[in-house]
Amino acid sequence: MKTYRSRSFAFGPMYLTLLVSAFLAMQTVQAFGAHVIRSRWEFLEELGGNQMTMHAVRRAVAGRKPQFLVQAPPLILPYHNGQVLAGNQISIYITWYGRFSKAQKSTIMDFLASFKPSKKILKVISSPSVSSWWKPTAAYKDVEGKAVSPSLKVSGQVVNRRTSLGKNLKTADVETLVVTSLETFPADANAIYLILTADDVEVESFCDSSCGSHSSLGVWTSGQEVILPYAWVGNSGLQCPGQCAWPFASPKPPAGPVQIPLLPPNGDVGLDGMIINIAAMLAGAATNPFDNAYYQGDASLPLEAATACEGLFGPGSYPGYPGRLLFDNAGSSFNAYGIHGRKFLLPALWNPITFNCQTLPTD
Repeated sequence: MKTYRSRSFAFGPMYLTLLVSAFLAMQTVQAFGAHVIRSRWEFLEELGGNQMTMHAVRRAVAGRKPQFLVQAPPLILPYHNGQVLAGNQISIYITWYGRFSKAQKSTIMDFLASFKPSKKILKVISSPSVSSWWKPTAAYKDVEGKAVSPSLKVSGQVVNRRTSLGKNLKTADVETLVVTSLETFPADANAIYLILTADDVEVESFCDSSCGSHSSLGVWTSGQEVILPYAWVGNSGLQCPGQCAWPFASPKPPAGPVQIPLLPPNGDVGLDGMIINIAAMLAGAATNPFDNAYYQGDASLPLEAATACEGLFGPGSYPGYPGRLLFDNAGSSFNAYGIHGRKFLLPALWNPITFNCQTLPTD
């Protein structure tokens, strides 16, 4: 098996609250010059800030235009001539690792089924919908002009309820789960092998610096190597909801200012946070499956379709504020409708045509 270590991460909102704190601190020290501002960048980097974080901080203070600040490179997510996941459909193969309740599985399955519902069901889904959220990915095309597929479909599932590799996983263990799933699933280079870990399963870097990731690995089958895109997302409900399920939970001090969390649309903070991160990783895997398509920055830690817009959900959003969202009768916050009357909160996606983070219309 050949493993590709470069990967994309979904970073938690702990960094968003750091952005706000850093922004407020910067306003009081700008008169002391660039050296002080540089120390703030270094401070965030020491706390684990990625390129998206640094770009967002610079964007947050850009409106003040201090003369000594160096402008950050424009965010454009350039194309690097690699493949995207095109074709009529992207198959999703799920490995449920650990104990998920029936309600949790049903919510995730309904979310994934909402990408391309039947025409009959689509007629009764309110707008904005999950399928309309996915539409900006159609602008991501490869060198042959093939666009990211408009359709995602769960084509298989396996359950590893007994956590055969234990409850403290390394990155290599996640890759092992992908390979093991091939005992049931076909090796499909135009699919996404989705590893979902339960709330009591610890994964390397989970909560410390990531909430999910995607990458690819090579396997030999029928005498040839097939490179398979995969993604992993964990349930942060018991471990770090303030980092990986924001805005449905607040980071613990001293990560940032205490905020009143929003109510999750499916009544499960960890699960609704998973939906956000699953959406982000699916968008990244579809538009940059092999680390050579659409991204900006270092290929090992890139800004991608969703991670370039981290923490942005509704119109008027900025780091630390999710934007104007929809509310149901129970007071839950969301921005997209799915099948079976489901509601979800989904991240903004980078639109490569308009060069901005596109949120669903909620006004």
